[in-house]
Amino acid sequence: MTAIALVMTLAILDGVIANVALPTIARDLHTDPAASIWVVNAYQAAILAALLPLASLGEIVGYRRVYQAGVALFTLASLGCALARDMPTLILVRVIQGLGAAAIMSMNSTIIRFTYPSRLLGSGLGLNAMVVALASVAGPSIASAILAVAPWPWLFAINVPLGVVSFLVGMVSLPNPPGSSRRFDLVSAALNVLAFTPMILGLEGLIEGGHWLLTTVELGVGLFSGTALIVRSLTRSNPLVPIDLMRIPVFAMSIATSTAAFTAQNFAFVALPFLLEYAFGRSAVETGLLMTPWSILFGLVSPIAGRLTDRYPGAVLGSAGLGVMGLGLALLAVLPSHPSAFDICWRMALGGVGFALFQQPNNRALMTSGPRERAGGAGGMLATARLTGQTAGATLVALLFHASGNSPNPKILWVAAGGALVAAAVSWMKPHEAGRPTG
Repeated sequence: MTAIALVMTLAILDGVIANVALPTIARDLHTDPAASIWVVNAYQAAILAALLPLASLGEIVGYRRVYQAGVALFTLASLGCALARDMPTLILVRVIQGLGAAAIMSMNSTIIRFTYPSRLLGSGLGLNAMVVALASVAGPSIASAILAVAPWPWLFAINVPLGVVSFLVGMVSLPNPPGSSRRFDLVSAALNVLAFTPMILGLEGLIEGGHWLLTTVELGVGLFSGTALIVRSLTRSNPLVPIDLMRIPVFAMSIATSTAAFTAQNFAFVALPFLLEYAFGRSAVETGLLMTPWSILFGLVSPIAGRLTDRYPGAVLGSAGLGVMGLGLALLAVLPSHPSAFDICWRMALGGVGFALFQQPNNRALMTSGPRERAGGAGGMLATARLTGQTAGATLVALLFHASGNSPNPKILWVAAGGALVAAAVSWMKPHEAGRPTG
């Protein structure tokens, strides 16, 4: 578990600390702020495009091989980022780093499933969630501390020794279940890349007011490729997009719940900084501190929720958690015009508690509802649902801000609260015994 936690911390931190360093990177590499955003976008796009192909590859060649290859690639790319001296090179190496992170994320939940016995799986997933939450909370502070004493390349260089240690520990500690004899579906992998990458670019153009023809072509290519991928997956016994697993009601409903919940959560996380600064007059530092209770409570409650998941029905816990999260978001939507820090913080804490109570039982149900030999596909879909929801949430905020003339209003959070309550309803409809221990 130590190797898994350390590597996931690196992958999560790299997605967080780069945001803090963007102004510094843009200035040092003599580029404009809009171009520097691709330091983040390239990383995220590579992850989303590669998750399902790498999850499928893990089922064939072995989960540990793909995971360890991801650690090695992530570590080498981190060194490349530290040595980059112009923006095109940095963006290219960030794509490679994103591929390494995709290998890590696609295998993470799968390896946890093979590390813990079924009766303790919820606890394992809860501990992993706590690590992710604490990494997310610490990311901005770590980035600020490094930038205070060293130039921005050290944000990436620090990954190198940690990545080497993680790789060596993983060689002797990670489980190594055998792969399968089937062949890797290159056509489906290519269609997956052609579905996600143009779609992300098209959504970016839609939000930023890009050329209408280019945006239309990008969205069209993404939709066509995605449709072709699904049609192809319907005809295969072990498809890259796990249609076979989607036929299992608990799995399909867990994916739908996860996507909706992450859409609501990221909607709030993208909207809140603008609301706190523009509508309530808080500084950037105050905004960061006021949002921290969500992640802190999520990290503290996740191990507890994991243990509860091993003992009680997951559908009940998940629905209750999403209800609490929706209540927290609704209360944020009706904040007074001059809220105190306490008014904001306890509502944020409520959202974090609710999200923790939801995520652990939902992840457990998702990872255990299918056969063990399809754990790679399940883990890939789990990560894809999370990233898809986060992308959808950010896109919705941008579109609503644009429609409102970029005048943030707390009432926009009713959208996120509604999404959480819809997810709660879907979670409740899952078979209630999905969260009970299976061994």
